[in-house]
Amino acid sequence: MERGIRYCRVNAFCTLLLVLFAWVPVTKTVITCRSCHLLDKWSGREILVRMDSGVDFGKVGDKNGDGSTALFNSAGAETGQPDCGATDNCEHAHSVRKRNTDRLRSEKMPLDDKRKSMRSYGKVYILKRPGSQGSAPGEPHHRVRRSTQGPGSPPSARSLPAFGNSTAQSARRVPRSDLRWNREERRTATSRQEELKLTSSTFALTGDSAHNQAMVHWSGQNSSVILMLTKLYDFNLGSVTESSLWRSTDYGTTYEKLNEKVGVKTILSYLYVSPNNKRKIMLLTDPEVESSLLISSDEGATYQKYRLNFYILSLLFHPEQEDWILAYGHDQKLYSSVEFGRRWQLVHERVAPNRFYWSKLGLDKEPGLIHLETKALYVTCKLQNCTDANKGKPFPGYIDPNSLVVQDEYVFVQVSTGGRPIYYVSSRRDVFTPMKLPKYTLPKDLHVISTDENRVVAAVQEWNQNDTYNLYVSEAGGIYYTLALENVMSSMGPEGNVMIDLYEVAGIKGMFLANKKQNNEVKTYITYNKGRDWRLLQAPSGDLRGNRIHCMLPYCSLHLHLQVSANPYTSGNIASRESAPGIIVASGSIGAELTSSNVSMFITSDAGNTWRQIFDEEYSVLYLDQGGALVAIRHTPLPIRHLWLSFDEGRLWNKYSFTSSPLFVDGVLGEPGEETLIMTIFGHVSHRSEWQLVKIDFRSIFNRRCIESDYVPWDLHDQGERCLMGVKRVYRKLKPIARCVMGKTYSVTMISEPCDCTESDFECDYGFERRADGKCTPAFWFLPSSMSRTCTTEHTFLNSTGYRKVVSNNCTGGVMEQFTARRQPCPSQAPRGLHLVTSEGKLTATTASNVTFLVFLEEGDGSKTSITVDFGDGNAFTYSNVSSIEDGIKHIYKNVGIYRVSATAENTLGSETVLLFLHITCQLESIHLSAPFVAVKNKEVNLTAVLSPSQVGTVTYIWWFGNNSEPVITLEGSVAFTFSREGISVVTVQVSGGNTILQDRKTVAVHEYFRSHLLAFSSNLDDHNPDVAEWRLDVSRVIKTSMVQVMNPEQLLVTVLPGLPTAAEFFLLPDKQLTEGKPDKTLSELVLSALNQNLVQFTLRPGVQITVYAAHLSAAPLVDTSENHSGSAMLMLLSVVVVGLAVFLIYKFKRKIPGLHVYAAMQDEKEQEMIQSPVSPTDSTPSCSSQRELLTSLEPLDTEPNTQTIGEYHTDSKKECTSLD
Repeated sequence: MERGIRYCRVNAFCTLLLVLFAWVPVTKTVITCRSCHLLDKWSGREILVRMDSGVDFGKVGDKNGDGSTALFNSAGAETGQPDCGATDNCEHAHSVRKRNTDRLRSEKMPLDDKRKSMRSYGKVYILKRPGSQGSAPGEPHHRVRRSTQGPGSPPSARSLPAFGNSTAQSARRVPRSDLRWNREERRTATSRQEELKLTSSTFALTGDSAHNQAMVHWSGQNSSVILMLTKLYDFNLGSVTESSLWRSTDYGTTYEKLNEKVGVKTILSYLYVSPNNKRKIMLLTDPEVESSLLISSDEGATYQKYRLNFYILSLLFHPEQEDWILAYGHDQKLYSSVEFGRRWQLVHERVAPNRFYWSKLGLDKEPGLIHLETKALYVTCKLQNCTDANKGKPFPGYIDPNSLVVQDEYVFVQVSTGGRPIYYVSSRRDVFTPMKLPKYTLPKDLHVISTDENRVVAAVQEWNQNDTYNLYVSEAGGIYYTLALENVMSSMGPEGNVMIDLYEVAGIKGMFLANKKQNNEVKTYITYNKGRDWRLLQAPSGDLRGNRIHCMLPYCSLHLHLQVSANPYTSGNIASRESAPGIIVASGSIGAELTSSNVSMFITSDAGNTWRQIFDEEYSVLYLDQGGALVAIRHTPLPIRHLWLSFDEGRLWNKYSFTSSPLFVDGVLGEPGEETLIMTIFGHVSHRSEWQLVKIDFRSIFNRRCIESDYVPWDLHDQGERCLMGVKRVYRKLKPIARCVMGKTYSVTMISEPCDCTESDFECDYGFERRADGKCTPAFWFLPSSMSRTCTTEHTFLNSTGYRKVVSNNCTGGVMEQFTARRQPCPSQAPRGLHLVTSEGKLTATTASNVTFLVFLEEGDGSKTSITVDFGDGNAFTYSNVSSIEDGIKHIYKNVGIYRVSATAENTLGSETVLLFLHITCQLESIHLSAPFVAVKNKEVNLTAVLSPSQVGTVTYIWWFGNNSEPVITLEGSVAFTFSREGISVVTVQVSGGNTILQDRKTVAVHEYFRSHLLAFSSNLDDHNPDVAEWRLDVSRVIKTSMVQVMNPEQLLVTVLPGLPTAAEFFLLPDKQLTEGKPDKTLSELVLSALNQNLVQFTLRPGVQITVYAAHLSAAPLVDTSENHSGSAMLMLLSVVVVGLAVFLIYKFKRKIPGLHVYAAMQDEKEQEMIQSPVSPTDSTPSCSSQRELLTSLEPLDTEPNTQTIGEYHTDSKKECTSLD
């Protein structure tokens, strides 16, 4: 599993959790990551339902932290584009979904971000119309779908929604309960005069029968306007081909089609609403046709169109300014608008997808500040003026890609070093500090679940876990974490996203539910004090029929499904509301462990102390009238016309009909706000009929307004213990027998009374673990004395007692003083635990770049401890105390090399030194392989790789010779090799330096004997010599053609040498059929004679005639294969040695490029065999510098003495990768 932090959007996820199963906008609830990624397994058509929520925001129920209910895509993840299936490019949905579920691989830390102020309010249902094939981009491929049988098929033959790998056969089965239900529908049809009916009206969207997706927005807050966008998404084309915009001004009783107002030919894809002003609507057109925005300021009554020059993938609205929007484009560019999309300007390029955030009032200096990640850097800049001059860099150094998350008062980033990630956190925009998990946690994966109430809740998958996570909680700074619960269940979402079985109950602070794996059994646990204590759920005492249930703890208990699906007909659900504290509805099972079979519906009215079974099958529950009534709709793939109502917290349910004819239900939209007395059911009569919108008005079933006598006090408790989170809480609840409307003016009333502090109000501090007797003792790896670490920057420290008060616990007195850490003066001690690292966590850097060194001291009086840093290049600096180097120490290295960097901490009691070996490198630009054009069989030749720049740091050379499958690896740029076979051999060399790998390849002709001679040309050839490899190759071929008139072409090889003046070399090979294997001396004399008489010519281009002649001096032979050597030959050898020494001295003096070899000349007095190290015609380098010197006798060279030309590689011998002052 990839390693990284994942930030699971808590508040937005809570929204969808309740929305999809309570069918209303949610209040402050669920932090479960299960609710982060909802499976879009709906039967029927696809429908995206968006609605506003009038709840009190800012806590867990704060969907986006700005008063908006989160918008979810097909997988249930929050998305800037509400419908992933509506475009061929679904990155808009994927990118935000990745914010919530993305794993930040080793390179990235997926801190999911609770996207503030993002997108319009709403809940989104995605359903698939029968007959649609494939899935929209980014949607799971195992969506639940109805049978594709025609509308005439009998209801009993329709298939159940199929999950995952369900077979076609199983998908066609209909349980007996469904058949019974169908018979019941037929029976009730005969007695409809007596049945209870709800006030409802039905409206058909005529002309949209082919449309398979819909988006709905109901602004709420006393507004009767509903907007609905229906679309036909073609799965084969991957785009929207038709769309219709509908608007209702009477709470959904009737709708008006607005296609003519937006343009008959305009195809709409998405709908947005300003989170700060519901009257402002934004519509996006399908970019396949045109890229435009349609903007309305009157709740969608009229629109103005504006052209776009970029393709919007996601939007981010400002939490306070209604017209401020950030837009992320398909080209990784971030745009901004301060006029609600009427004008856009570029903010920044190369921005990481969905890693951009608005500033937060009270934490950031400016309201228009933007936090963003670009090129693996965390920067801040101004909205209207994001230039290099005003950019901020809060984190010193690079971060892992896609790892920036700005959430509430915390900022998270990840930096991987040595193959392990280091997670950093900044609280209240302060300096970044590594997150401190227990020492041997060694996380494989990490999710930040919640940042509410000034603490961080993290789910960590440790090195020995596979399908479970451990929950850790932090103190207010988000730095030090302690274990809250082990082995919490997780599962993989449809697109690789991890879902954690954790649920926060709305309306009751500190109450959570979690599914824990214990002895290979999954059990549900509950806590009332934010994870300090957990216990199992007591099962109901009886079932629906009054039979007694024998279930004894801890062997048997109630277990709940905490995951949520976008399909309210086929999966479990759990729902709670801020306005109805203590009421929780969930599906689950009774027994030793949680099962997926025999699932029933359960309810609790006293916050989980006692539970009752309300249905023996799965239902979806909607909270009406702020929780004063409950509505239940059965999960079934068959058409229905009834729902159930309860006015006494689920004790008694009455059956009501909401339509005269059965309807396939695709989704439900409740009136925004807590009141929710109007509801719209979306469905269709048959698979190919128009959308049917059934508006249900529940106001008629209530006969009066509630009065004070309708309420009773209710004490929150945990099995009789009333002091929870340090207070006694008394809520005002509606009497179960009261059948009245609480209305919009109702608010939850709570009376709290503080309690004396007890040990249960404290959790173990960092480094301490709870024993079986409940006491907190130091872990084996923890030294309590290290808690004085703050002494490195301060004069006092908090001496931990092993306990810390649970965050948000309001107890007073009692054992407070006994368990609270005591502030003490810092002890005098020698420095210990000195750390020296680079800000990027790497051991390499490039020349001329700023290297930031970070120095940490775990123990010691930082104010009296000096720090000396020696950079290893002759520079060293001393700092008087640790606090003066909190932001790091910057240094620039000018030369390539390996530097020994040391840091020494010293005070009057002692000192400590730490070392770091830093590799300073230079970017490798090019490589050139210098190899002979012809080599002698069984004779060793030298091959050299020449680099540019010549000094780039530590590099590795990998050599391949001929057909050898195993390379030769060296740290030197030269290698000697012997070719044992005649023929053509290919030599390849690769150079690896840093993150760069370059290679060059040469072809070498291997022969046992040959002669060679240098060629010169008439000077006019230099005017046409571009000195490129291809030109030299072509001219070599032309020269050979002009010379083969006097010899066999197979005996001749010609290569043009790089550089000017133009020179070449020809090689005369023996004709083994006529000779004994040695080149024919007579033939050599004939060739030289023809050259000396200027008989060899060729035409370069019309009017340009080139003459080829032999150079007066030839290069010395590389190898003399003759067995007889006369005295004069030996004399010549001694002369060549002297010349070689002279050349060597000149080379050292002139700093020639290393790796070019000068070969001694051997000359037989009777015959001259010149076997030279030539240059490949495919851009090779002359093997000896003496060639250029020999040619000076023909034409003088006007070149710099310190410059050599090697193939196409021109380098100054003094060129190095250095930084100039």
